[in-house]
Order: sequence, then structure tokens, then C-alpha cells
Amino acid sequence: MIELGRLNTLTITDKRDRQLYLDGGELGEIALADKEVDGQVGDSLQVFVYIDGKNQTIATTQIPKAQVDEVAWLKVVSLSHAGAFLDWGLPKDLLLPFSEQKGKMVEGRSVLVRLFLDEHNRIAASMLLDDFIRDEAFYHKDGQAVTLIIAEETELGFKAVVDHKYWGVLYKNEIFQPLQRGQVLSGFIKKVRPDRKLDLMLSQEKYGQKVDATSDKILAVLAKHGGYIGLTDKSPPEMIYDTFAVSKKVFKQAIGGLYKQRRIVIEDKGIRLVDKAAG
Repeated sequence: MIELGRLNTLTITDKRDRQLYLDGGELGEIALADKEVDGQVGDSLQVFVYIDGKNQTIATTQIPKAQVDEVAWLKVVSLSHAGAFLDWGLPKDLLLPFSEQKGKMVEGRSVLVRLFLDEHNRIAASMLLDDFIRDEAFYHKDGQAVTLIIAEETELGFKAVVDHKYWGVLYKNEIFQPLQRGQVLSGFIKKVRPDRKLDLMLSQEKYGQKVDATSDKILAVLAKHGGYIGLTDKSPPEMIYDTFAVSKKVFKQAIGGLYKQRRIVIEDKGIRLVDKAAG
């Protein structure tokens, strides 16, 4: 069965006037929009199927930035009497109707939207994520790997969309890297709460393990750079994260442990391996 607004694998059934036609099942013959694609009758193609503005079912081998039922961070490229239009990776921009908007639309800015089929089976976007994303998850388990899309920062930390379907929370005291709206990243279910809401985490590595791993990484970087690097526990968190991909708190714990083990010397502007220290 053909899924509108999603990728489908279809068979070429005809080739006439340099145009390929695909077997659309109950939808009948579907024209392939891409003129430059070469293929023979009987070949299979992975195509994105949608209904265009002329109410015709079309297929393309181009893959959009998001499919129906998915959440994506898309840029506003134009405004019109119908609403805002978003760049979603296909030649014809995606409509974000006025009725599905939140706040003022500005060309050049990006918005977090969910793609859906309207009453005419045409693809549209919506910023009203609560109409689609559920608070309760019934099929997730503690420790399960998931895909996260950062939605917004809250007092607790960050609200994220889990697997395009559910809301979850990343707590600020467990986040050791900068996050921003629309960012897509891998994560894990930390806990499915009794109310079926999801607590999330970005790493399954425990704090102590993270400190130990960072200590090893610090020693390796020091050795690579002649025994000295220009970072201390007073360095900006961004510089620390860019170098070691950890929070300032983890970095401080790691160099504190190495100092107690007398493996490094902490100087005013950097840290140095003991066997490389002046003396």
C-alpha cells in the first residue's frame, strides 16, 4: 500500500516520451517527476510520493528533510497570503498554514514543525506540536536508545521530541554539552515514570566512568601536544567542551584527580604533565 508523504519502493511499469511511470497500486500509474533518472521497466526505485498543487500524485527520487509524521527544524523562505513556506529539500516549498502557526513568522528563521496530511491529502506543516506529540509513552523501556529533537529550554532542562512521537525531558544537571532548538541527536530513555512520561539522558555512561574516560583523554591530548595544553578549571566551558566534549564540572573532576595522583601540574594558564614540568 502506498504511503503518501513517505518513501516507497515502486516498480517502473512504463517508459514513454522520456518519462518513467511507476506502479502506484490502488493509486494507479504514478509519473516520476525526475526527468534525468534512467531506468528500465521492471526496475525498482525508492521514491517519495506526494500530491502536488494540481491534485496529481507525483513521485520523486529526491529525499526531503522530513516525511509525514516526522518533526523537523525547517527554515522559513517566504511569506504569502496562504501562510509561510518552508525549505524542506524539494523544489516546491512546504506550506505552513496560518492556522498551524505560533508567533510571528520571519523569513530566514527556522521553526520546529511536524508534517501531516491535510483534508486533501496534501502535505503541510504545523507548529502546534502538542496536537500530535503525546505525553504518555506505552512501548518504551528504561535504557532504550531513541532519537531526540530538542524543542525548547525549560526550568528543568530541555524538552525534547522522542522518536517523532512523544515528549521527554533532559534534566539540566545531567546535560554536559550545549544544546539548541531543532538539534537532532541520539539519546536514551533514563526512566519511564509511573505516569508513562519519559525522562531522558544523552549518555548511558555513569558520571564516574565519564570522569575516568576524560582523565585518559586529557593525558592523551597532553602527550600529543608536548605535555602542555592551555586549559584549566577556570577556562570557559565552551573551550573545554570543544576540546574534550564534556562539561566543565567533569573536566575539573578529571584534572583534580590527575593532580592528586601527581600526574599533572596545574599552572595559571594551563596544565602540564609532571614528567614534562620544568625543573
